[in-house]
Amino acid sequence: MHVKKHSGELVPFRPDSLRHSLSRSGASPDEVDGVFERIKDKLYDGISTRELYELAFEYLKSCRDTYAARYSLKKALRDLGPEGFYFEKWVARMFQEDGYQAVTGQIIQGHAVTHEIDVVATKGQELLAIECKFRNDVDAKISVTTPMYFMSRVVDISDIKYTFFDKSLKVSAGWLVTNAYLTTDSIKFGEYHKMNLLAWDYPREASLKARVDSNGQYPITCLTSLGAQDKARLLKAQCVLVKDVVRNPKFLQMIEISNEKRKQILEEAIGLVNSPLEH
Repeated sequence: MHVKKHSGELVPFRPDSLRHSLSRSGASPDEVDGVFERIKDKLYDGISTRELYELAFEYLKSCRDTYAARYSLKKALRDLGPEGFYFEKWVARMFQEDGYQAVTGQIIQGHAVTHEIDVVATKGQELLAIECKFRNDVDAKISVTTPMYFMSRVVDISDIKYTFFDKSLKVSAGWLVTNAYLTTDSIKFGEYHKMNLLAWDYPREASLKARVDSNGQYPITCLTSLGAQDKARLLKAQCVLVKDVVRNPKFLQMIEISNEKRKQILEEAIGLVNSPLEH
């Protein structure tokens, strides 16, 4: 049996890969078996990856909202688009959660030209220049030209003092963060030049997926009990993380829903951030 990817390419269906992705939702082995059995009866040759995802999502949600929320992380990151503005906000919030002060969309003068830095973050004597590469395409890959280009930008802003958050520091490191995949050449180039690359599945033990699952820094778009318009309204109000709703439930008063629905959303949010996964 074959599965049709977003690009139209047909690839062999791998049951073990599906089981693994289901288990990464936090579902128990018995629950994974149950979901797999329900999905198996609806599979057919040439089924699209989107339909397969929707089947898995539906059955995981019937088990527990938080399973479906974790399973939907990749889509939830794409939902921070379409331009990637909120992806940059989310990346900044991730660094803030790790103790950094961070700000988005900064113009700075390099040795040769000016640069717009997506996220500037500082902690102690560190000053990080962070490039965010957002992609809407499910199977998108970042080619080697991107880390090459970014490295040249980091070189141009090196050895210059910049003032952020009342501190005057030189850029200590650059980070390239993407919700997409990296090509083999991108990884080779990054590793050779000791670049900080963070992608959906890279580095293997500390990828974007693994990092979010372990520290609970899920975007608000993960919540399955929220509609698309409500997610957009919350993002506009700077409610970017699921943790924001847990810490300040008053955010939910901004959307027109019943008290019962608010309770359901809050329960899902608490369950999602309070039960980290090990990768």
